[in-house]
Amino acid sequence: MADIRLEVPAENSVLEVLYDGTELYQEPPSMSENLTQLARKIDFATDGEDVAGEEKKEEEEEEEKQPFQQPHWNLEGVRNKVRQALTEMCVLHDLLITVKQKPPQYMVLDPVQADAPEPKSYIQFLSLKKSLQSSAAILMNGAERLRASQAEIGRPSRSGLDFHIELLKLRQNWRLRKAANNIIGDLSYRSAGSTFKHTGIFEVTKADENSGPSSALTPGGASPMSPVTTIPPRIGPGSSLRVTVPAELEGSAYIFVCIKKDEEDICSAQLNSSDYVSQENAPWQQKLEEAQNVLFCKELFSQLAREAVKLTPSIPHLVVGNQITATIFPGIHLLVGLCHSDGKGRSKLAAQIQAGSAGTVVGGATGTVGPGPVNGLGPSKYKHEHDLEHSLHQLLHRVYHHSFQHPLPHPVYAPMGMSKRRRAAGPEGMDRNQIIQMTKEKTLLEQIIGQVQHNFLRLRTMYIIDQLAAEFKDPLIVSHWNAFNSPTQSCVKINIVTQGYDSVLRTKLVIHIYERTLKCICRDGKIMTMSFEPQELRNLIFCQISQHNMAAVQGLAKYNGWTVLSSEQNIGTGAIEPFGNASTVILASPSGNKVIGVHSGPHQRISLYVSSSPRPDFYPSTVVNEQRWEHLGAAWQEVRHDRMEGRNFLNKMELLMAALTA
Repeated sequence: MADIRLEVPAENSVLEVLYDGTELYQEPPSMSENLTQLARKIDFATDGEDVAGEEKKEEEEEEEKQPFQQPHWNLEGVRNKVRQALTEMCVLHDLLITVKQKPPQYMVLDPVQADAPEPKSYIQFLSLKKSLQSSAAILMNGAERLRASQAEIGRPSRSGLDFHIELLKLRQNWRLRKAANNIIGDLSYRSAGSTFKHTGIFEVTKADENSGPSSALTPGGASPMSPVTTIPPRIGPGSSLRVTVPAELEGSAYIFVCIKKDEEDICSAQLNSSDYVSQENAPWQQKLEEAQNVLFCKELFSQLAREAVKLTPSIPHLVVGNQITATIFPGIHLLVGLCHSDGKGRSKLAAQIQAGSAGTVVGGATGTVGPGPVNGLGPSKYKHEHDLEHSLHQLLHRVYHHSFQHPLPHPVYAPMGMSKRRRAAGPEGMDRNQIIQMTKEKTLLEQIIGQVQHNFLRLRTMYIIDQLAAEFKDPLIVSHWNAFNSPTQSCVKINIVTQGYDSVLRTKLVIHIYERTLKCICRDGKIMTMSFEPQELRNLIFCQISQHNMAAVQGLAKYNGWTVLSSEQNIGTGAIEPFGNASTVILASPSGNKVIGVHSGPHQRISLYVSSSPRPDFYPSTVVNEQRWEHLGAAWQEVRHDRMEGRNFLNKMELLMAALTA
């Protein structure tokens, strides 16, 4: 039977084994450490809670018994207080003795470290491996970036720009902010006073990133009304930025304004946000400008549509889809439409100018609406009105300006925002109705309709004057239009002259054109107010031409020495004029033997009559036998002045006067 040797287990654990095999043991605990370990095994909390609970029960029992038990001794309370004081003095005495004696005689419990848990080398190895992998990935990513930057710097022709440089250029022209890890921009006009509901945000990312749009542009993000399509491929080879705009702001848009009479386009204008032209040639700049233009047109049309519904004119405005129809004059309509094309072959035509109209061409693929051939006779005479487009631009910008800019207070302690007219209401003693009228302001659509009415009335006045100038060669009609006009008021000066006789007479009249009326100031100071009917202006010019001929004949007679016997502006004899009255002038030669009569009317041609004195056909008789009766004028003989030589009527009159004088 083999011997079995038993090794006595070591009392102390081995801390470390050296390379030479020597074992280092843990030192045995001292008595205080051993006592501390044993004391740690005692659960003092449980015993303390039991003792505290028992003391509370005893106190409660004593309180219950106290009302029914009488103290055994009268000085029992004094004894208890003396005993408590003695106990405190004993404790203080023991404490002083403990502090005073050297060395101190009291027990000290040394802290003992808890047993360390057994190390798990596998878990430590996994954590170390994961840390090394993360560090290696960071180093590899940095190395790739350095390698790419070095390769880009060493490239001979560097076409692409740095992301941060382009981002700096983008920030110079557009408002940008950082939301979490995304860069968000703003296309809206809020800084200018706009209250449009669309957020107008766009996202900026690097062109080499393949990530989709962030939540800032998704329906659950900051723009709930903007579903966004997937990010398109890189914008251009020379750009390191990718700009993502909402789907409803893609493409191009403009506001189309057209004035129509029956099936004919009188004039039209296209309105877009073209007041700012950037010097940047970057692809993202053009895309953002187009998106902001779409937002501008949508905001303007939304404002006009709301006002068209609220207004209550005599003929209600019609709002159908993206088209507004308003009646400015009888038979004359104003069409305002929003035209939007997304640039992908799908056009959202906001202005469908009445279906079947021969004067409108609608582009289905590009989304353009504009004036086209009228009745198959070629394009319309008035295609585009730049002044109307400029006026429409100023209206919306004026709304933005008034929302931010307020008049300065006068005096300085007056309230802000009060206009000059309101400040003068008190000193001028305005009543309630005047103040109410002063506070009323025209809406944007009313101002547009007023400007369109003025524009149409100005075009009609221009057409009538040009037509009469082409119709009448004698006398000549020369018009001078004022270049400095307001959007609702313009002025034209008309000169009626006879060629070659400018120094004899020049008839002048000034016509002020407003929204629905015309005011004419004549040469003699008379002021006449006319409506928008074209016939009234034609009749006025006809009357002025007739009066010019009569006044020019009288002036020419004075130059030639003839005498004006009579002049009547409103003669009641002869043919009846459709409007106005005819006028006559009777002239006598210097010797008095010849008399010329001139008759003219607004719609009648000029008639000339000649009479001589003494009468060549006078023969004395038994009734009239005196020679003095021969000085009565002879019968009037009509002169066919249209067959006479001469450039114009005054030239023929001058030749006739010269012939009769000789």
